[in-house]
Parts: sequence; C-alpha cells; structure tokens
Amino acid sequence: MKMLKTILKNLASRKATRLYPKQKREPFANVRGELVNDIDRCIFCSACALKCPAKCIKVDREKRTWENDPSICIYCGICSAVCPTKCLYQKPEYRAPSAAKEYIKLKGAPKKS
Repeated sequence: MKMLKTILKNLASRKATRLYPKQKREPFANVRGELVNDIDRCIFCSACALKCPAKCIKVDREKRTWENDPSICIYCGICSAVCPTKCLYQKPEYRAPSAAKEYIKLKGAPKKS
C-alpha cells in the first residue's frame, strides 16, 4: 500500500526518457561533443596524442596520418586545448549512434620540401 501512491503518480506523469535518436534534446551550453580535425591545418606535432588521457589518438609524422577511436574517447577536450594550430575542435553536438565500431582516419597533404 505504501507504493500505490508512487505507482499512480508515475502512471499519470509524463515519461522520464526520450525515444533517442528520434527525439533529440538540445545540447547544454558549452557541451564538448564530437572531436573534429581540420587536417589541412594540422602540423602532425603529436601534442594531442601525447596529452590524451584515453590514448585514443594516434599520429604518424612520417606518413602524415591522424587517427582517432571515438569509442574510447572521453571527450575531455585536452587534445583541442593543447593543439598549437587549433585544428582540433569539438562540435557542440554528440556523435550519432552507430551499431558498428568506427575509426576516424585522416591523411594530410605530402610535406613540402
């Protein structure tokens, strides 16, 4: 009998969850969302990879490649804060859900001699 009041209250109120991704909520102010790299401005200094606490970023200076594993990224923003060229930034929205594991692999232009 103690729970009857709570049960009736929950039945009469609106749902506590949304049907994501059909119903999306506006992101909060200053949200740190999806990590993006403007590869044309990247100098492949590896500062982002060295400072990343999750170790989800790999940079190869010789091949001029930048890789990110978003499934282990904790979206802390340290990588974008230490980037000297500010080519790394975070969108104010989260990544779309995916059933398959995705990797972000970007290749820069060949180094000028």
